[in-house]
Amino acid sequence: MNFLRRRLSDSSFVANLPNGYMMDLQRPDNSTSSPGSPATERKQQQQPSQPSPSSSSGTSIFSSISSAMKQTTQAAAGLMEHSASPAPVAQKPKILLVIDDAHTDWAKYFQGKKVNGEFEIRVEQAEFSELNLAAYVTGGCMVDMQVMRNGTKVVRSFKPDFVLIRQHAYSMALGEDFRSLIIGLQYGGVHSVNSLYSIYNFCSKPWVFSQLIKIFNSLGPEKFPLVEQTFFPSHKQMLTTPNFPVVVKLGHAHAGMGKVKVENQYDFQDMASVVAMAKTYATTEAFIDSKYDIRIQKIGSNYKAYMRTSISGNWKANTGSAMLEQIAMTERYRLWADSCAEMFGGLDICAVKAVHSKDGKDYIIEVMDSSMPLIGEHVEEDTQLVADLVVSKMTQLLVTAGSTASPPRPWPQSMKSQMQPQPGPQLGQPSQPRPPPQGGPRQPQGSQPPRTGPPPQQRLSPQGQQPQSPQSSSPQQQRSPGSPQLTRSSTGTSPVQASKPGIFPPQQPRPPAPGRAPAQQGLGETPKQQASPHPHLNKSQSLTNTFSISSSQRGNANEDEAKAETIRNLRKSFASLFSD
Repeated sequence: MNFLRRRLSDSSFVANLPNGYMMDLQRPDNSTSSPGSPATERKQQQQPSQPSPSSSSGTSIFSSISSAMKQTTQAAAGLMEHSASPAPVAQKPKILLVIDDAHTDWAKYFQGKKVNGEFEIRVEQAEFSELNLAAYVTGGCMVDMQVMRNGTKVVRSFKPDFVLIRQHAYSMALGEDFRSLIIGLQYGGVHSVNSLYSIYNFCSKPWVFSQLIKIFNSLGPEKFPLVEQTFFPSHKQMLTTPNFPVVVKLGHAHAGMGKVKVENQYDFQDMASVVAMAKTYATTEAFIDSKYDIRIQKIGSNYKAYMRTSISGNWKANTGSAMLEQIAMTERYRLWADSCAEMFGGLDICAVKAVHSKDGKDYIIEVMDSSMPLIGEHVEEDTQLVADLVVSKMTQLLVTAGSTASPPRPWPQSMKSQMQPQPGPQLGQPSQPRPPPQGGPRQPQGSQPPRTGPPPQQRLSPQGQQPQSPQSSSPQQQRSPGSPQLTRSSTGTSPVQASKPGIFPPQQPRPPAPGRAPAQQGLGETPKQQASPHPHLNKSQSLTNTFSISSSQRGNANEDEAKAETIRNLRKSFASLFSD
């Protein structure tokens, strides 16, 4: 005991020990005892063994040292986890680009709103004419904005996270063509309301009308009454029309521009010459003597219907003075809006325009997208609905991007072979026999019967030592990365503790390892009768193998010899202590 106290009080000796070395000493007394005769077992049952004072004091010393080492390891692990945890950082606001004129201040409608309840929204508002951009494959879209605010020129550069488009991207009447900006935003992967795909498709009214024709053919004239229209790609085909008066529409324009009412054949020929000068396409519609116009708008899931009546007497209800009032939303109007909202992959904001004739019939003439003007006495409410819709789309986009699962990575081949149960040797690989304990004679490979069950994992020898193959020199290379034994040893718990085979003194006979009895006993008693030539060397080597001390962690040859000598001395002391 004095020797143990001197050795264990030496700080350099404890520091040189492998991690978790003392953990296998905290074992119950019954596990360290070897199986004896039946008389000895009855004696132990009648008289419970009481630990001697020297044994109790030695166990307490070992327990205190093991507890201190365990607490030190846990403290180090806790420090590493604490240092690895990222410090909380402030969330960057999401940038919303609103393309609209300065008449509507969109920043106040998004004030106080958050995306997913955690991201602030920074609103940048400008018109198409005040924007420029550059888009990259991996870098997204960088937008340059030059606007005038209270007589001051403001220049900003930013990367928008979302775009709300409230302006027409193309208009022949005003000579404005910003389709290149739409292409740049799509190129940079920016999401918007409405979608950039639909915005680009709405840059040609005959193209949009062709989608209405599809709905008309699907639903029929009763459910979806579409006005009769004729398309001319150029002036060369504009020779005549079967009915008069007609309305001629030149190119792609808005707000009643480019629309002319033609009463007879001579005026129609004059309009053909104008189309030739404009170098564009044209469409003709039968003139409908209207009583009022109808507009059905859809913002998200909100529907409204309005009726507009001209007061000035102009055949264009959207030109001059008109009276606007909200009417009841019928199922027929809802069907029109829902049908048109499905075109081009879906329209979050749209409006259907129709004409109610004096004979009581309705005719659908046009559909508008998110650039539609908000009208009526509910402009504030509709603007707020648009803002709520944008926040909802931004939140949905954020949640969808966060929940996207990464593609599964392939499992290593060694881990697959460990995890999947195998009925026998596969891929032509014969099952390798388990090497005998160190110090015993090697058995011939042909004398061992073949196994029909699943290939067993490499087990520890009765002394806790690990079998070594000639191909690998370190214990860590003998186990696969996904082996449970390696996981237990890395956490500081020895595999010997998990199985508790016991430590057997050299003078007592060793029982056969579990699973070996049928095969090993039939081959003879040679491994049991022959004693190990170097019992203490086997114990030190098994202890070294148990804690997986690799060659990279050891020093030179002198340090290995010193450690081996220290371990041999310590094992001798343990044997004498437990034998008492």
